[in-house]
Amino acid sequence: MLRLASASLAGTAIEFYDFFVYGTAAALVLGPLFFPSFSPLAGTLAAFGTFGVGFLARPLGSAVFGHIGDRYGRRPVLLASLLLTGLATVAVGCVPTYDSIGVAAPALLLLLRFLQGLGLGGEWGGAVLLTAEHAPEKRRGLWSSFPQIGPPVGFLLANGIVLALSANLTDAQFTSWGWRVPFWAAGLLALAGLWLRHSVEETPQFRALATSGRRADAPLAEVFRGHWRLLLLTGGALAVGYAVFYAVTTWSLAYATERLGMGRTAVLACIMGAVALMGLVTPPLAVLGDRYGRRPLCLAGSAACVLWMFPLVALLGTADPLLMTVGFVGALLGMVTMFAVVGAYLPELYAPRIRCTGAAVGYNLGGVLGGALTPIVATALADGSGPPWGVAVYLTVIALVSLGCFALLPETGPAVVRPRSGADAAAGTETGAAEAAAPV
Repeated sequence: MLRLASASLAGTAIEFYDFFVYGTAAALVLGPLFFPSFSPLAGTLAAFGTFGVGFLARPLGSAVFGHIGDRYGRRPVLLASLLLTGLATVAVGCVPTYDSIGVAAPALLLLLRFLQGLGLGGEWGGAVLLTAEHAPEKRRGLWSSFPQIGPPVGFLLANGIVLALSANLTDAQFTSWGWRVPFWAAGLLALAGLWLRHSVEETPQFRALATSGRRADAPLAEVFRGHWRLLLLTGGALAVGYAVFYAVTTWSLAYATERLGMGRTAVLACIMGAVALMGLVTPPLAVLGDRYGRRPLCLAGSAACVLWMFPLVALLGTADPLLMTVGFVGALLGMVTMFAVVGAYLPELYAPRIRCTGAAVGYNLGGVLGGALTPIVATALADGSGPPWGVAVYLTVIALVSLGCFALLPETGPAVVRPRSGADAAAGTETGAAEAAAPV
């Protein structure tokens, strides 16, 4: 399990590195380089618009790769999604700016960001099922939390490189070529990830499905037909996690550097400290999920987000690095209380024959609802003098919606799932927890 979980973590970290390095670049340099005719605010909004395209592509990627995962195995998804995202990220670092090729520059940026999102949409489902379907039932939350550590690691890796470049290059050097280096580095990381994953074994539950001939012919259609309410509830439930994470890591970076006049090195250091703590507490929170259930932690995390959004904006507005870090830590601790357990929670909601599609589409739908629009909406709401309280209202509303969605979802701990017959277990056809515990 440690070898499998490590391979899952490493691959997820590399994929999210690719995704996050774009968000940092969008906050710092992409607006002036690719939308130079826009005002500074409009340029930032346009850059965040290309950032949001990646989220719109993620559910499509989860549908495409989910079909592959449910029909042909979890392992092919791990390799294909990593390769696609890595190639698209390297290509972003090679796109000429608007001054060189005109409108083709932002068009290429948009296309490559779409391909990034397509690959990442497939990554999460394959990575969590690799661990969830190999893990012993009573430790499924713990082992399934390893892919959830990947996003913090990827973020720290991406922003650590940006921070080092920012600290050692002049503004002119960073704007000219320095911002491209993290994108080029993605190529080496993708090769390392493919090497780590090439020997990963297929999961026992998929092998049982293949042997019994009970694989879904059209998993996406089956999910939409029989589980559309569950899909909408999981997407709505996870929206607050995405909204909070990207409000802290992307919008706050742009707001602090552009509106508060802070140096990007100082702001990145504050954000990275909070994200590092988030990664460290993920496994202990997952252990609590194994002991007390997934749903109680999700309810607690979303409730904490409801209560913390106004303090977050107030602390950010002080422009004091220490107070800003406190605000970031509080927000991300609320978010990770939920996300530490969703690696086990979402797969347990679906039967194995549609699990790769259902879990991945639900997870990435939350990204569209919470992640795609948050930097854009927050930037627009923060336009004006005084603290951006409109951002706090926006985030609080999303947190309340997510809290309501989690309240409508069932628990998936072993005690509440209907016992299976030996034949069903051998065939890998057990009922998903949502079907067994509470029809949704």
